[in-house]
Amino acid sequence: MRSDRVLDAGSKDRGLWSLVLIALLLSAQACAESGLSTSPSAAAIAPAEITEGRIIETATGRPVSMDQVMDRVRQQEVVYLGEEHHNRFHIEDALILLNRLTSESRRPVLAMEMFGWDGQALIDRYVGGEELSRQEFLDQVGWQQNWGGPFENYEPLVSYAKTRHLHLAALNPPKQLVRSVARNGLDQTRQDPDWARWGLHEETIIDDPPYRERILQQLRACHDGGSDKLYESMYEASMVRDEGMARTVVSLVESIRAAKDPLAGPVVSYTGGGHIQYNLPIAKRVARRLSQEVRQVSIYMTSYERGRLRDLQEMIEGGIADYVWLTPRGSQGAPRRCR
Repeated sequence: MRSDRVLDAGSKDRGLWSLVLIALLLSAQACAESGLSTSPSAAAIAPAEITEGRIIETATGRPVSMDQVMDRVRQQEVVYLGEEHHNRFHIEDALILLNRLTSESRRPVLAMEMFGWDGQALIDRYVGGEELSRQEFLDQVGWQQNWGGPFENYEPLVSYAKTRHLHLAALNPPKQLVRSVARNGLDQTRQDPDWARWGLHEETIIDDPPYRERILQQLRACHDGGSDKLYESMYEASMVRDEGMARTVVSLVESIRAAKDPLAGPVVSYTGGGHIQYNLPIAKRVARRLSQEVRQVSIYMTSYERGRLRDLQEMIEGGIADYVWLTPRGSQGAPRRCR
């Protein structure tokens, strides 16, 4: 990485900003598997229990069935699903969980990291069945600019919400604001008119010490060579994203509570695994905003490979989430571990 914090025009700007974007993505995905456990250690698990298709309850270190997971899911207000980006098996697992809920006449709310707040009105139109072609939706929501990669990887979730008439919520703050924080830092971005436009001037962005320690450690481990100022602005961008996503989740929970409908909910949050790790990024902020009075559970989906047994065992015993769901590898392979 370059040592400059301020981005210049031309190739230097493009190169550094590309690294910033990659860092933000990886800190929310593969780097979630770096060390520094900040949660109570889970029970030890035998390597023989770590096999593809298993769901491990980290508190006990034992495999559990989908029925057992659903027994807990039914009681929650928020279910956090953490994925490896563009892994179709994780989409399939999310659909299994959503199907189990809707088959019981529940109406979950699906909230996706892949969309920003500025796309919510368009999402409502598309999922609501208005005359809007698939390509029109992608162009107008700015899929390639705001997320990128094949939409087909995530389309099953969008289509599910559309066919089942579920609310699909955009989790992320607008990308241009996150980009501004990563480029210029939080203090300068607070002066941007869009900061107030999206109501962020009314928000408290909490700089939580355990979260800071973990995110900065991961950024340095996965992206060596940057300056302290660069890492700080990247950290601030991660913090703004997670605080913004927590605000979205809280708003959805409060709407469900206000409806007083026992079949409404839960909120099913679908993000990169890094956003749910050790309950620090989003869940802790949601609990703070709701004065700790929220029922929530986290499920970390990750690729199984025989060569990853040590890493997987550390993740489970470190309590990276309430459950670890061991899936087949996606087309991009398993995430790399940064040490």
